[in-house]
Parts: sequence; structure tokens; C-alpha cells
Amino acid sequence: MDRVKLGFVPTRRSIFSAPDAIKYRGLTLHRLRELGVDVVDIDDINEEGLLFDDTHIQPILEKFRAAAVDGIMLAHCNFGTEYLCARLARELGKPVLLWGPRDERPEPDGRRLRDSQCGLFATGKVLRRFQVPFTYMTNCRVTDKEFERGVWDFLAVCNVVRTFKHTRILQMSTRPFDFWSTMCNEGELLERFNIQLSPIPMTELIQAVHAAEKDTQALGAMLAHVRASFEIAMPEDKVPAVAALALAMQRLIKQYGCNAGAIQCWNALQAELGIMPCAANAILNEMGIPIVCETDIHGAITALLVEAADLGRHRSMFADWTVRHPDNENGELLQHCGPWPCSVACGKPKLGYPLAFDHPGALTAEAKQGELTLARFDGDNNEYSLLLGRARGIDGPAGMGTYLWVEVDNLKRLEAKIVEGPYIHHCVAIHADVVPVLYEACKYIGIKPDLYDPIEEDIKAYLRGE
Repeated sequence: MDRVKLGFVPTRRSIFSAPDAIKYRGLTLHRLRELGVDVVDIDDINEEGLLFDDTHIQPILEKFRAAAVDGIMLAHCNFGTEYLCARLARELGKPVLLWGPRDERPEPDGRRLRDSQCGLFATGKVLRRFQVPFTYMTNCRVTDKEFERGVWDFLAVCNVVRTFKHTRILQMSTRPFDFWSTMCNEGELLERFNIQLSPIPMTELIQAVHAAEKDTQALGAMLAHVRASFEIAMPEDKVPAVAALALAMQRLIKQYGCNAGAIQCWNALQAELGIMPCAANAILNEMGIPIVCETDIHGAITALLVEAADLGRHRSMFADWTVRHPDNENGELLQHCGPWPCSVACGKPKLGYPLAFDHPGALTAEAKQGELTLARFDGDNNEYSLLLGRARGIDGPAGMGTYLWVEVDNLKRLEAKIVEGPYIHHCVAIHADVVPVLYEACKYIGIKPDLYDPIEEDIKAYLRGE
């Protein structure tokens, strides 16, 4: 993952202490760099390195655009100049983090040097007037845990927004005829969100596979990876086709400038290659290139958002909601034919045959338990939303394909949300709690967060630093 760049905009107002504002500009910048944040400062814009005059806005814009910042931090080092902050933020059009350092005890004579908190109140109002969405980080010290957590959560939000607005998905053939639920509105995705599809016919994918089969050096390396990653339980003469398909998809993703893919996994592919694509999908998923099944474009978008929210630390799992747990009233089986990346598995996945299909090429492995985020980006009738919430991995009967039994707080409530829509039987899971980040990112990407549990106040409390 490319590092997220933060534009650092410390601001002051003339009637409060300029020396104290300069002091806190330095303290905040030092702390950001200490935390490992990739910061683009404005030290060269004027002698103070602060925003306090209209003439500063254009040079800052030019610098931030040249550096391709992903978001900005409006640090109120004293009261700050609210209208300059709003003008800059609206013109730049990036996510905004609004924050100011906690004020000290007043001087013995009653004077106050900064009034940063008061300035935050003013800037919040003016940002609303300018219709600029922003993220508020509580008024705290740079050494407080709320500061570190808030900064990194905001960087994750910026990463989700950047990913969403620069998504291009390789669509490998049409959706399977029977899967009307996975249809999408390509024009609307482009017009509303700048999400682009790169559709190719099945013949082009097959040609790329045959080209990969002739590249003995690259194919040999991929075959070695397959044998090291999986326990082989399928005919040996079909294993090279798995490696060639993975190599072909990787090359097509690069050729078309895509960051994810969606494949018509059956049944034309089996007539041409004699394999299922699941294990090949798993290989690319492990590389951080989400490949989803049944040409589910919305599923690919979900996988990108979920991994971006986690800053690429964990790989995601594209899954079916399938059946209820036989013993746990709030348990559900997440499963798919075998496309999950190896890193989520309890042990070495077995490369063999999937449930309900006669062709080999799918993985069997149970995923690790633990805390999870479940999500689904979807829409119909011109409305889009992001279903999201938390779950826990639990014990359950052995299964086929890649699978994990999970428990939620109220399965009946979740089940009703999925059936009543706009969602379908697909979701994405990840071993991380990224619910607050995804919830906050929705305000920037123009979709509604749809929590399947009544935890909105808890999430808002977390985002406030509580």
C-alpha cells in the first residue's frame, strides 16, 4: 500500500499569542513525525509556517496538489482563522481532520494565550456553511492516546476515500446467468463515484492463460508458490492451469490498471480450462489484489474498502452468508468455494474439489477465529449504502471450501437487513475492527453507513476519543 500523505495546516489568529502558536506548530509536527506519519508541512509558505492570511491559501494548495496529499489536518495552534481553513478545505476537496491542542491553565493575571477549543467551535460551524465534510478529533494534548489513535484512524479514513475514488475493477466476463443478484449499474458507478470497470470477454482471459503457460520461467515460479502454499489434493496435470490462471489474472490487472477483479467463475471457464478459479483467486487475494466470485462488482468494491480501512494489515475474505449454526441461535456460516487467502487459514489449505462442483481448483480451509468486521457495499434503485458490523469466530461443524462459523449479537436482525436489502448473499470479512473507520469514511464518499447492530452511539463515542 502506498503511504497516506497528510497535509499539515497549523493555523492562528492575530489577537492571540503568535509565539505560542508557533510553539504548538512545532510540537504537533514533531509528534506526527514521531508517530511515523508522512507529513507535508507548510513551513516554506511563510516565516511562521502557519495559515493566518488569505495570501497563504494558493501556495498551500499548489504545494499540496503537487505532493498529492490524501487529507489535511487543520491544527488550531491558537484560536485559528476559521474562514481561511474553510476556503482552503473546500478548494482542496480532501478529507479534513479538525483538531486543536488542549489549552493550558490561564496566566496568573487571567490572560489566555490560545483559546484553541473556542476556535474549533468556530471552524466547525464555518466548515458546515461551506458544506465541507470533516472529521473532528477531540481537543487533547499531543501526548494523549486519543491523539495517536485519532490521527491513525483519520489516515485510515483517507485511505478508504482514496481507494474508493480511484477504483478500477477488471470484470472477467459477464455475470453468470443465474446470478441476477450480482448485477450492477456500471454507468451509475462511474457517474456517481468514479468507479470504473474494465470488462474483458472470457476468450481474452483464456488467451492470457495460454500465454502464461508458455512463459516457463514465470509459470515455474508460480507453480512453486502453489506447491509451497497448498496441500495438493487434485490431479497433478491440472495444477499448472491453476498457476497459469493466477499469473494471467495478475498480468491483466496490471495491463488494465485495475486494483481488483471480479470473475465469472463458472461454467464457461471449466469448459475451457477444466478447473475452478478459486485457488487462483486466493493467490491474488493474498497479494492484496481482491478477486471476487460470480462477477460481483459490488463485492470487489467492498473488499477494497475493508482492506483500505485496515491500512492493508490483513487480507479480507469474500464470503456467502450460507446457513445458520445448528446449535447457536446467533451463529452463521461464512463460506465460499475456496478463494480465501492462505494467511486467514488455521492451517495449510488443501487444493482440491469444491462443494457442489466436479472440477478441481478450490481450497478447503477453516479460517482463524477472533474478532471480525463484516461489510457489504451495495445499492439499487439509485440508493447505495454500506452494511457493516462486528462478529466473532466460533466453533462449528467441519465444512468444505473456505469457511468460518461466526456469531453476531442478533442474527435475526442481520438476516432481515440482508433480505430486505439492498444487500445480497455476499459479504466481506476481515480480522480487524474497522467499523468506526468505515462509518466515518462514508461521509466523504457519499454513501450511507448501515449498522446491523444498534452501536452507532458507541462508534460516535469512540470517534470522539472516549
